[in-house]
Amino acid sequence: MEAKKPHVWFPHPILSVVLLVTWLLLNNTVAMGHVVLGVILGMLIPWFTSTFWPEKICLGKIGVFLRFAMIVGFDIVIANITVAKQILSPNDSLKPNFLHIPLDVTHPLGISVLASAISLTPGTVSTDLSKDQKTLIVHALHVEDMDAEIAAIKSRYERPLMEVFKPC
Repeated sequence: MEAKKPHVWFPHPILSVVLLVTWLLLNNTVAMGHVVLGVILGMLIPWFTSTFWPEKICLGKIGVFLRFAMIVGFDIVIANITVAKQILSPNDSLKPNFLHIPLDVTHPLGISVLASAISLTPGTVSTDLSKDQKTLIVHALHVEDMDAEIAAIKSRYERPLMEVFKPC
């Protein structure tokens, strides 16, 4: 069976913009040659790979995603300080545990972004996703109140992602 070629120049326009911006940031310049090459890469990479994407990605509220990214960035900074304090204090005060987070987000990319955000935050790591994709298992370095931790993850991370990643 032959793979069908995409029929549009920008099958994933957000990815095209992200590739252009990433290219310019990596090269630390906005010289015309780099802008042109970045635009070419931003057009060709999504175009050639669009047949590999299992479904079209429809993003809901971009503003919510930007706010989500800022919250994750803030949480990463705070978690770095917290984990540094925890590992420099006596280890007998740590209470590591596994959290079983029931998922309301159903979009595969939403689940992936949620798991990545959790793993990027020091002191937590996403370890497994149930076969039915309804439960995310997270290991946390220190858990005082399991229900409060789960509720915080669901409200700070999962709820905004449900607004961003909606079925098309």
